[in-house]
Amino acid sequence: MGYRGKLREREQARRLRARGHTLNEICRQLNVSKSSVSVWVRDVEFTPRLPFGNRNHGARNRQPNALQRRKQDEIERSDEEGRRRIRQLSHREFLVAGAALYAAEGSKTDGAVAFANTDHRMISFFCSWLRRFFAVDESRLRLKLYLHEGLDLDAAKTFWSELTGIPTSQFGKPYRAVPDAGIRNSKHLLGCATVTYSCSRTHRQIMGLCRALLTSAVIPG
Repeated sequence: MGYRGKLREREQARRLRARGHTLNEICRQLNVSKSSVSVWVRDVEFTPRLPFGNRNHGARNRQPNALQRRKQDEIERSDEEGRRRIRQLSHREFLVAGAALYAAEGSKTDGAVAFANTDHRMISFFCSWLRRFFAVDESRLRLKLYLHEGLDLDAAKTFWSELTGIPTSQFGKPYRAVPDAGIRNSKHLLGCATVTYSCSRTHRQIMGLCRALLTSAVIPG
């Protein structure tokens, strides 16, 4: 397939992602690899739907008060300003952003790359970054869930599998935590996902990027 064909597939992938299609669905429809799709759509806003059984149907349909409206207006202005200032990341900016994210949230233990978060956007960003800058053997990717008892495990597994492109057959045994009402009232409905890639070389390459980032000179201004 020529360059023009790849451009058409890329645009199709981006349109499908914007409509809420998962990575697996896009791969099947366009007959392309998950690593390619992940790179093509990494900056496309994607909000996965929560499983039906986990939606909050009991919330009251109340109109926001003046303070809440001002808060929401400020959030929306801040989001717009953020999009204007960040725009689309260049190749180098994406590399640096991923290194910063891993330096803050990733595992530092030598031997395997591991990144955990409850925020699906963080996990999606990390997976796209990992596939973009490193030669990833998809069969060596693993995902493990931390999910409170009483929440829908099958729905959570489907959600994270579609988001990351990691098949559920490569999921580890989930950890089912017992809720403690004395500690917290809210629970993450889809749990906390840990993505692991067992490759010492890749982990050392990533840690090299993290060290370079953290020791680089900060330019005042």
